[in-house]
Amino acid sequence: MDDEQKQEQARVDSVINKISDRIETTTDEYEKAHAEKRDVQKNYRNNTSVNWFEIDDRIDTSAELQQQRALESRLNENESIIKNQLERYQILEKSPYFGRIDIQDPDESQPERLYIGTSSFVDDDQNFLIYDWRAPVSSIYYNGVLGQVAYETPAGSQTTDLQKKRQYLIQNGHIENMFDTNETVGDEMLQHVLGEQNDDTMQNIVATIQREQNDIIRDTRSDLLVVQGAAGSGKTSAILQRIAFLLYHSRRELEADQIVLFSPNKLFSHYISDVLPSLGERNMAQVTLAEFFNERFEGLHVQSLFDRYEADQTHPGDAHLRDYKEGAEFMATIRDYCRNLKTPEMAFTDILFDGRIFFSHGEIKALYETLPNVLPVDRFLQLKNALIKQLKARIDVEAKKDWVQDAIDNLSTEEYHTLLGSKRRHQFQQLDDEVAYIAHKLVKDRLRSVYDAIYNGYFLDTYQQYNAFLNQCSLPENVSQSSWQQSISDYHDQIEYHRLNLIDAAPLLYLRDQLLGGGTNSAIQFLFIDEMQDYSLAQLLYLHHAFPRAKLTFLGDSEQALFKDVEEPEAVLRQLNEAFHVKKSRLITLNRSYRSTYPITTFAKSLLPDGDRIEAFNRPGDLPKLIIRYDHAGATRALIREVQTELAESSVCAILTKNLTEARQVYQEIHGELDQVTLLTDMDRSLPKGAVVLPIYLAKGLEFDSVIAYDVSAQNYPDASLTGTLYTIATRAMHHLTLLSIGPVSPLIATPRIPAGQLQIEHELNN
Repeated sequence: MDDEQKQEQARVDSVINKISDRIETTTDEYEKAHAEKRDVQKNYRNNTSVNWFEIDDRIDTSAELQQQRALESRLNENESIIKNQLERYQILEKSPYFGRIDIQDPDESQPERLYIGTSSFVDDDQNFLIYDWRAPVSSIYYNGVLGQVAYETPAGSQTTDLQKKRQYLIQNGHIENMFDTNETVGDEMLQHVLGEQNDDTMQNIVATIQREQNDIIRDTRSDLLVVQGAAGSGKTSAILQRIAFLLYHSRRELEADQIVLFSPNKLFSHYISDVLPSLGERNMAQVTLAEFFNERFEGLHVQSLFDRYEADQTHPGDAHLRDYKEGAEFMATIRDYCRNLKTPEMAFTDILFDGRIFFSHGEIKALYETLPNVLPVDRFLQLKNALIKQLKARIDVEAKKDWVQDAIDNLSTEEYHTLLGSKRRHQFQQLDDEVAYIAHKLVKDRLRSVYDAIYNGYFLDTYQQYNAFLNQCSLPENVSQSSWQQSISDYHDQIEYHRLNLIDAAPLLYLRDQLLGGGTNSAIQFLFIDEMQDYSLAQLLYLHHAFPRAKLTFLGDSEQALFKDVEEPEAVLRQLNEAFHVKKSRLITLNRSYRSTYPITTFAKSLLPDGDRIEAFNRPGDLPKLIIRYDHAGATRALIREVQTELAESSVCAILTKNLTEARQVYQEIHGELDQVTLLTDMDRSLPKGAVVLPIYLAKGLEFDSVIAYDVSAQNYPDASLTGTLYTIATRAMHHLTLLSIGPVSPLIATPRIPAGQLQIEHELNN
């Protein structure tokens, strides 16, 4: 170890000692905070008795409960803050920082040396020993080259002279490597980080952020940011760091629960779940499109993207019809239809109570007709208010009926006081007033279902209204009337069985919201959508409508479009700009792939017609292996052998198939021969160890040390329509890729684009 590294190690030791001291004091604070909370809870349980029968005691008890909840909330928050601090210090103790910049400001006599880490650390004298990677000055580390550089601060743009940029690899307090560079992150550090074995969750990449990724992370101006990146280019990692940066940058105005991320599946949600906590931030809300739709359509099962993909394997849908119903024009047609809807065309329905008509559809329609002719959403709000007013009048009448008095007479003391609530006896001038109050409460509670029906707009049959809309649509020339009528018939059949096809989900929700209002969440400030190429424009438009105040970040890779045709990134942005009408939009393209070894990336990009645009990171590794067998039994034996070989070196080996039917078949054939093998479906939330069998669409966004692509034969992958599927499978592999073909190999692989020497080939004769 040379003198300079010894000096650097001495600083690491000094900083770690201070962090260790801080951990000790913070641990004491945490234990005290935890004990204080526990004592408050224990004291309350031991000394508070609840009286639910005497009115005065009930009010006192309610006040005590509120005070208790407020106190516990403060103590919980305090404990949580201290716990988060402790966790950050524990992370820093192992690896306090990863970068250093030496800068000379124009108005300073001496250069300043700044160390960059995953979070800030200030000593007892308020000296910054470590700067958070998200701090404005830290952007110099990621974007700057030696010499004069500019960086943004809350006070505006600042300039400085960057004199040195140094990178460290520190593990368990020891400097494993350090070097000076003029680049963002040198290849030496990337080689080390990317060469490590993968585990079951994604790691944060703050030590290896590249300049183009940093542009994504620190963008605070774009209303619509579209990130298109090659497989393994770090776009998902960059987006998660972007969320962490936004939470840091807008800490006073932004909370984690004001950010929502649409994930491709539950496995992916689990896979990324540790990234933000490792940076000291709470996770944002995560949801899949299927979960979002099923929550909006309570009582209906909405077809998922995966369900439709499986159905398309045997009965492909009409491509022209699908393009029309999933486009921006169709959504605009719905909006215009709703705004011009006449009263006779409204699909009003009865509101029932105990199986009897409470408000008939005729009454509701007549009432609607009397209201001012404004936009339907405003007119329906007035209708709700008018119906609630009538409901209150009905409650007044009903409260005087004999059945109500009989019900009051049969109330227990506890039930009576529950209905009385916070009212005191002296607030009523006489007993009759109190009884009248109880009668109103009783009737109001009984008629709660009617109120809910009015509030939720159940007086309009939106399913029937959507059907009426479909029947009056003017079709584009490439959609046949017979195909359209069949789609309407399919919609009828699905609704009959409380199901809804995916193609109708966004349009139906949009129609409902345009008429009845609601359906929007204005609290969400940032909306992130991963694998955007798998969303229709209609779905993206609806999500923009559902989160109207959110800035949008969409990321994906058009080459991994499993469910529709490939689109150029520029064309995608142009479509979104035309549909969304945002003020500031931006497209960032990432072409360098880091996930896989050089041989795997080289093979994967050769599958694509425009694969030359992808730059493979120069990380050495074994050539992908192509195994060809000409019968099922031989293929199964080869598959089992390869899995056993891979699991000797890796904790997880993924067998990726074209669809779920194929995955189930593979699982049945091998699970009796292997100790650890699991079939994964879209209901699974985590990755087990051993061999995992799953269809490729569930592996979107994931990566594995070892991947076996099952049956890449000419029969299974006959033409270019499956290029995206095969490319996506190949790019899931980090270190080892095996392709198994049952019979002659797919023409997508046996092509001049795949030069000799890019594959190890094992024929049946070599078995």
